Amino acid sequence: MQNAPLNTAEMRLFDSDGHRLYLNGDERSVFLAAARNQNARDRTICETLHFTGCRESELIEITPARIDLAGGTLTLRTLKKRKRAGETATSIYRQVPVPPDYLDTMNTAHGIREAQKVKKTANVPIFDLSRQRVWQIVKRVMVEAGITDGPHRTVKGLRHSYGVNAIVNEVPLNMLQKWMGHADISTTAIYANAIGREERDIAGKMWS
Repeated sequence: MQNAPLNTAEMRLFDSDGHRLYLNGDERSVFLAAARNQNARDRTICETLHFTGCRESELIEITPARIDLAGGTLTLRTLKKRKRAGETATSIYRQVPVPPDYLDTMNTAHGIREAQKVKKTANVPIFDLSRQRVWQIVKRVMVEAGITDGPHRTVKGLRHSYGVNAIVNEVPLNMLQKWMGHADISTTAIYANAIGREERDIAGKMWS
């Protein structure tokens, strides 16, 4: 049986005109710095996308119950698309490790620990926003950060940059596949095609 076709939108790091679709290392740094100057909600939205590489649809579903403050992980729901006609879409969950400082910020900003103690509040989404509103917030912060206009200055660009950054830092493809919620490791492998400083960083590890 043939494999299901890959999602080419996930696979591309450059558009049809050769423009980069991901934030480079410097842009990631200035975005994070700008995010930390925002109000608590907008800061944690930006930091969650930055540290997990999640999609907007996954972000707005995060509840206090899915945050493991002691274990240092955040659980995300991936909607697994149906492969054949008649099959229903199913949900799969994945745990993504996140920095302790980020978790401290989330707990302070949203009262995670207290919310987890009550079932009713533990399962209420933290970010009561639409995908479009998340996109608008991230776009504004990117503009404030001085990131030049282009197809990389998007939430998807931030997700792609997460994948590229993981490859630069030698995260194994199978682990990155799990963290990003890819059904096929061939999709994850596209992040090994980074160029510019990211590619030089990868090559530098070979020469050292």
